[in-house]
Amino acid sequence: MQKTKEQRIGREEMQNLNNTQYFKVEKEPEMQVKDVLSVVYQALTEKGYNPVNQIVGYIMSGDPTYITSHNNARSLIMKVERDEIVEEVLREYIKSGLLK
Repeated sequence: MQKTKEQRIGREEMQNLNNTQYFKVEKEPEMQVKDVLSVVYQALTEKGYNPVNQIVGYIMSGDPTYITSHNNARSLIMKVERDEIVEEVLREYIKSGLLK
């Protein structure tokens, strides 16, 4: 007796039940700290805030309300540890040659 296509597919699916399937979710690429700071700085500027004061307020307090939600800036900055922000700013300051 000839098996139908549906029967063959059903049998193959049953055989697959004996195997563990592997599922992988692709993570979206993580932004670099300097890219996050750039987006946050731009968003704060666009909303009329002093970006340096607001970012310092966030770093010192950890309170995300110092950062506007405009352009998803608040969500972005909360994905970065505050000490990483300080490290990035200091690293760029040293690279600029202003620290001697």
